[in-house]
Amino acid sequence: MKLQSINPYTEEVMKEFDYSKTDDVLTTLKRLKENKGWANLDIKDRAGAVKKVARILERDKKENAKLISMEMGKPIKESISEIERSVQVCDYFAEIAEKFLQDEILGTEYSKSYIAMQPLGMILGVMPWNFPFHQVIRFAIPTILAGNTIAVKHSSNVPQCALKIEDAFNEGLPENVYSNLFIESTDVGKLIESDYVDGVSLTGSVAAGASAAKVAGENVKKTVLELGGSDPFIVLDDADLNKCCDSATFARFRNCGQACAASKRFIVQKGVYNDFLESFVDNIKKLRLGNPLDEATDIGPLARGDLRDNLDKAVKKSVGMGAKILVGGKTKQGKGFFYEPTVITNINESMPVFREEMFGPVAIVIPVEAEDDAIRMANNTEYGLGSSLWTRDLVKAEKLAKRIDSGMVFINTNLRSEPKLPFGGVKKSGYGRELSYLALREFVNMKTVVVR
Repeated sequence: MKLQSINPYTEEVMKEFDYSKTDDVLTTLKRLKENKGWANLDIKDRAGAVKKVARILERDKKENAKLISMEMGKPIKESISEIERSVQVCDYFAEIAEKFLQDEILGTEYSKSYIAMQPLGMILGVMPWNFPFHQVIRFAIPTILAGNTIAVKHSSNVPQCALKIEDAFNEGLPENVYSNLFIESTDVGKLIESDYVDGVSLTGSVAAGASAAKVAGENVKKTVLELGGSDPFIVLDDADLNKCCDSATFARFRNCGQACAASKRFIVQKGVYNDFLESFVDNIKKLRLGNPLDEATDIGPLARGDLRDNLDKAVKKSVGMGAKILVGGKTKQGKGFFYEPTVITNINESMPVFREEMFGPVAIVIPVEAEDDAIRMANNTEYGLGSSLWTRDLVKAEKLAKRIDSGMVFINTNLRSEPKLPFGGVKKSGYGRELSYLALREFVNMKTVVVR
């Protein structure tokens, strides 16, 4: 069995790769673990190396973006944006690393006391396919700036992206700081158990996160988990519908709806429900499906055929339970793993489209009477990643934001990852934080040092 790079638009196998042998993987991890030279470098030198990685990503932007689109189906304009955001992450952390990794002086009775931020060692990253460059970069950059070395097990359907990322790191950094691993998902637990791994960061499904966390917990190793989401997009009666409806379209259908932090449940107060729904549906009808390498394309294929088929099953089952499709709701005939942009109403909370994470271009719109009903509906999920809240009353908005069970609340704007803002969730959406200065401290030993 081999790793296959399959074009989701043509369904053709572009390349195949062998899985790495276990002994070779362990040898790689051993080299990374034993590399103390990287941690001993001055933080300014580590930051300089990260800036080199940024310039390499910038230099190869068009080539890398094309590869993303061909390997997982993202429209090329979004792939370009992904590379640009990855460069921003590199530059941001290179600028702030020295400030937030320096010793933190404490005022105590001792003559000197401080917290020293020291790396944990070798960190394993298990990364997803939906943002194949950006997800790796936002894990890897703060982690290596803190002085750790890392190995990445990328998703099996983006092996060419995985190798291009490794090339960029190996060109910009010293040897034995970053390595890509071509291994089976079933082998992740064995690596976590090994003496070479000191921590784990995983972005993926709840099941994958729970499995990795269980093994890490049994071996007392630090984990950061960024898992699924079923983010609410709450529209109150006093919302600015012109801005709200355009934002809703982007929030649900960017990346063909394949984002953990995409808005998935649109909870709308009845006073504006009909107007919102009409505008939302009109916007969606204008979205253009097609070749992801065509700059006019808004919606490319889903990344894999099984993802499309599972989405279709959930929609059909929900329709059988009484849901109503207003637009879309079908797979596209011919080649490509396409699913039409879809809006569904007449929802009840037992339907798969409500209970499960719809990882594709399917939006459900639900009317509610009062603000309290909207908050209850928003919180009625096992997930708690992000949320959006739309109202002109900002005082009320901030009070309601504290009642939403999520790691992030964006008021009158779309949720999106930005280098300065912590990214992460609660409940089954995971724990720990990526991005912001907090990410620099996820995989460090905050060592207390006291001098009498």
